[in-house]
Amino acid sequence: MRPGLRVVPQDLLEPILGEAKRILAEIGVEVRGAQLRERLLGHGLKLARTADDAERVLFPSAVVERAIESAPKSITLYDRSGERYTELAGDHVHFVPGSSGLQVLDHRTAETRAATTRDFIEYVRLADGLKNLGYLATAFSTNDIEPQISDAWRLFLVLSNSLKPVVSGAFSEHGVPRMAALMELFRRDQADLIERPMAIFTVTASGSYRYSEDSCQNLLDCAAYGIPVEIVPVTLMGLIAPVTLVGATVMHVADVLAGVTMAQIVRPGTPVLFGGAPATFHMRTAMSPMAAIEALHLSVAYVEIAKHLGLPTQGYMALSESKFLDAQAGAESFGGALLAALAGVNSVSGPGMLDYVLTFSLEKLVFDDELCGQALHFCRDLAVKEDLPTVELVGQLLRDKHLLTAPHTLKYWPKELYLPGRVFDRLSRESWQQEGASSIEQRVRQEVERRLAAYTSPPLDPRIEAEMIRLIRDGMSAGQALPQVLPRVDSPADAGPHERSGRRLRRARPA
Repeated sequence: MRPGLRVVPQDLLEPILGEAKRILAEIGVEVRGAQLRERLLGHGLKLARTADDAERVLFPSAVVERAIESAPKSITLYDRSGERYTELAGDHVHFVPGSSGLQVLDHRTAETRAATTRDFIEYVRLADGLKNLGYLATAFSTNDIEPQISDAWRLFLVLSNSLKPVVSGAFSEHGVPRMAALMELFRRDQADLIERPMAIFTVTASGSYRYSEDSCQNLLDCAAYGIPVEIVPVTLMGLIAPVTLVGATVMHVADVLAGVTMAQIVRPGTPVLFGGAPATFHMRTAMSPMAAIEALHLSVAYVEIAKHLGLPTQGYMALSESKFLDAQAGAESFGGALLAALAGVNSVSGPGMLDYVLTFSLEKLVFDDELCGQALHFCRDLAVKEDLPTVELVGQLLRDKHLLTAPHTLKYWPKELYLPGRVFDRLSRESWQQEGASSIEQRVRQEVERRLAAYTSPPLDPRIEAEMIRLIRDGMSAGQALPQVLPRVDSPADAGPHERSGRRLRRARPA
């Protein structure tokens, strides 16, 4: 049996769902994207003008229920080379670096500053080797590339330095096609990309039952390219949602169900994660902490509703509002990581993030990898392993005065006991002093540098790399140049067999 967490009483599951569906049917959603709105109206949905003088699309409960049935109950992700990587379903938990950062906490200078392409490349190279992170994310933006192409630039850097799937998203209304073209270079064609997706894209609900022009077009394009989407409302408790847990859960669920329904109307079977990035709004500070305990409670609550519907889940957890890797960062991150693991969140965005998801830290990412490993270890199945009945083990204990060399111990301890890596201190004081009496800051900094020095890029067909760069340049303003950094390290001249696999390179162009 796997440890779990329940926070919504059984008799409240259907009332919460029922009220969310009622909101969608009677109040509706403002769909600001004209093309998506026309698709919805062509499907038979109606418009209604509400008290805020906005035209909202109404979603009858029957339409929402059909969409829930149509949405896949599991999502399979594939790596860059097309190999099956993992499945998002049930209680299978994946921790993923957080997203949306604008700056980095430089591990060499302890300075918080605007992020550069070089920072992003170091991040990918570091994250690629962390064993407790399920896959990657385009975690932060760099300030040395034009905004209109920065989303594709981040994806290019990930694809150049890792085989793993990635959580990403477009920054503009028409950003998805170019990013899809980058990924399609690693598949036979668009149909193959739909069949073997390598990324999850975020679609954000704007709040107050509104989907912006960008979100609407991104949803349409992701459905067309078969890119799984995570629907992520930013539910602010006390500002644009009730301060109470049940009311906030109802509003959050309604926002997500709107996205799920629209995706299924556009293309039935579009893979969708039931997600969110809730926060509380503190009146005294006018800040919205996502690591607040109430926000974590809301995350676990909406995940429980999603699991009741059988849908894959996403959440923003295992992050911190602290400005540095300190006691607060450790407490908030581990609390969120353990709650996410217990709740069985399929895709957990957060490791590496500080300061209201504005700042990314390589040191925190390394530290969080340990926290995530411990949270995952806690949630392993509780099962009999030759330890019931226990009388024989007790007899051996009394006979030998210990179980250290017992066959049972030697067989099970490597998997039963989680042994932290280099950044955790589990030494005696004497041993710690003999090994240099290092602080946590020193240990994580050393581990970051050790991993970066050991990194080697995976093989990449030079023709694919050149075509990706062409796609990036095509989206840039005349006269602008790409950042002058090496995107790869120790790349062999020829691609490995997994990069060729019978695929014929063609010049991909954004739709």
